[in-house]
Amino acid sequence: MVAAGSVQYVAGRSLPMFPLEGVLFPYGVMPLRIFEPRYRAMIELCLRGDGRFGVVLIERGSHVGGGDSRFDFGTVARIAEAARTPDGRYLLATIGTDRLRVKKWLPDDPFPRAEIEIVDEPKRVDPRAAEQRVSIERLLRRVLALGAELGYRAPPVDTVHLDEDPLRASYEAASLAPIGALDAFGLLQVDDPCERFDQLDTLLTDAAEMFEFRLSSG
Repeated sequence: MVAAGSVQYVAGRSLPMFPLEGVLFPYGVMPLRIFEPRYRAMIELCLRGDGRFGVVLIERGSHVGGGDSRFDFGTVARIAEAARTPDGRYLLATIGTDRLRVKKWLPDDPFPRAEIEIVDEPKRVDPRAAEQRVSIERLLRRVLALGAELGYRAPPVDTVHLDEDPLRASYEAASLAPIGALDAFGLLQVDDPCERFDQLDTLLTDAAEMFEFRLSSG
């Protein structure tokens, strides 16, 4: 197991970036396997520092080999656990912390980097978000149960408990929802947790209807 060092990231400076084909949310967990030499070098640098790097969704292309087009909005990831395999690859468990906005992309030498700014979360949350949290948790459990019947990988329904804090709960629900990357990216950009819950309600209702149709049609 490899631990991160003590050097701290300072907002406004450049941050190593990892363009991916998926979305990381604040409070979300993302396992990663790092095998490309440039990203192994990036992770080694991160582990000598505070273990943080940025994750952004790839708009076009692939994260392997470079040449991708990236969105300018994403999430700061913190390495929670890291292990190095005998052949030099890294196995990581990362946790999303803050949302970020890319101010300027820097040259990909030796790996992607960008100047970023942290996107602040709302100071106050509409009281109706507490009721939405309960409703979304119920709907999310239903969708995950239907997905499990169809053979999709999903956490056991009885383990799905959203945090009492509506802001955090909205991100947790978004992380667990069986939705596409672009829908997830749209949720990530939403500032208001009530609006995020509203969008999740639509997406999860659509998913439930689709899963029920597949089950009924055998």
